[in-house]
Amino acid sequence: MSNTGILSIDQGTTSSRAIVFALNGHQIANAQQEFTQHYPANGWVEHDVEEIWSTTLDSCKTVIAQATNKGVDIACIGITNQRETTVVWNKDTGKAIHPAIVWQDRRTAGYCDSIKDQEGMVNSKTGLLLDPYFSASKIKWILDEVQGARRLAIKGKLAFGTIDSFLIWRLTNGKAHVTDATNASRTNLFNIHTQQWDEDLLTLFDIPPCILPEVLDCAAEFGTCDPSILGKDYRITGVAGDQQAALVGQSCFSPGDLKSTYGTGCFALLNTGDTPVSSSHKLLTTVGYRLNGKTTYALEGSIFTAGANIQWLRDGIGVLQHAKQSQVLAESLDYDHGVFLVPGFAGLGAPHWNPNARASLFGMTRATGPAHFARAALEAVCYQSHELQTAMRKDGVSSNNVWVDGGMVANDWLCQFLCDILQVEVQRPKIMESTALGAAFLAGLQAGIYESLDEISAVKTVDRVFIPELGDKTRQRLLKKWALAVKATLAFAE
Repeated sequence: MSNTGILSIDQGTTSSRAIVFALNGHQIANAQQEFTQHYPANGWVEHDVEEIWSTTLDSCKTVIAQATNKGVDIACIGITNQRETTVVWNKDTGKAIHPAIVWQDRRTAGYCDSIKDQEGMVNSKTGLLLDPYFSASKIKWILDEVQGARRLAIKGKLAFGTIDSFLIWRLTNGKAHVTDATNASRTNLFNIHTQQWDEDLLTLFDIPPCILPEVLDCAAEFGTCDPSILGKDYRITGVAGDQQAALVGQSCFSPGDLKSTYGTGCFALLNTGDTPVSSSHKLLTTVGYRLNGKTTYALEGSIFTAGANIQWLRDGIGVLQHAKQSQVLAESLDYDHGVFLVPGFAGLGAPHWNPNARASLFGMTRATGPAHFARAALEAVCYQSHELQTAMRKDGVSSNNVWVDGGMVANDWLCQFLCDILQVEVQRPKIMESTALGAAFLAGLQAGIYESLDEISAVKTVDRVFIPELGDKTRQRLLKKWALAVKATLAFAE
């Protein structure tokens, strides 16, 4: 098996990536393409589905060629994806009837407010809140607003899917309309206790069940690639939403294990075992993974923008030329620099869940410059992580350390500041692509390459452990100022 590899498709919010992993988790080949973010109106975020497909396909072809040149045989494919992002396509043509509505999109906030009296029912069944973040209200919007869509849906001519479902449909040339339990659990239509699409929820959102995909375990037979697509009939044997894939990639298989991924957004998931823990502090109860029909649950805190803060500084206002500058700039300032960014670019997630919040910047003077912007953007992610940690503890679950991953954690300054604010050990793995690696592990599990979760756990190695260093007096002062900045931001949003 030494020349065997697993192809992992990591379709994210800002880029499509393909990685071929060796069985020990090391990368054999890697390709990535960014794609365009579309903002057609205030609070709206869309993706061109064909651009998602073309960047994914190109990335896959590139790494398959690289792996083949190295004598590596690809055994199977795993897929991980940006969650909640919604696609509705025509089953006959395979074409989307509207651009993908991205998880960050807030266009359905008014509708969600109008049915707030149903939030208790929604939460009890799905573990989620009633928020435009999730897929259900996005599906309803497409069916209501695209001419003729609802009529076609009722006739069984349309298919809904999160990005994983759409990619599988395309890769199998329309032969498989499936998803996994983790992606299904993020739609506001899936009952996480019965593990079924829920009739009451479908009625609430007025969604015909015939457009929904079949829900499978995370390690399962999702379909076989049509040879005309990637040149071979590869089996697709593992699927999980990006944050759950990272939970698997970090081998967080025991209750109390906590991982926090810092990508476009930040998402902290804590394994709660076979018990779905209900939150009193606006955290989400979700499916961590489902294997052999057994569901493992997780408690999740969601921060809508993390790496997106840095991307805004680079692409939005030109403060940075490249993301790596942020560490150098952050290191140039003292703790009392006085500037706080509350990054409500797409509203605020847990524990506030305010879709109307907008980004706010506090404490500027004439001396404020690029370093202050960069440092405030990085610090905000750590302060928000502290809010999630506090909420988890109030809900009766906690962890003494946190495994981190995602593009942002290559920044040593960020990891140390996160450690100082959380006051727990922060562990960074050597294999940083935990999301893609988790999808590969799931695919390998179904394909018989890995025999057990213990065998997968043995692959994990530590790059660096960060230990708290910041004095408590300084830490408390910073957290107090952060809380004031959040309070002012939320007051402005009302």
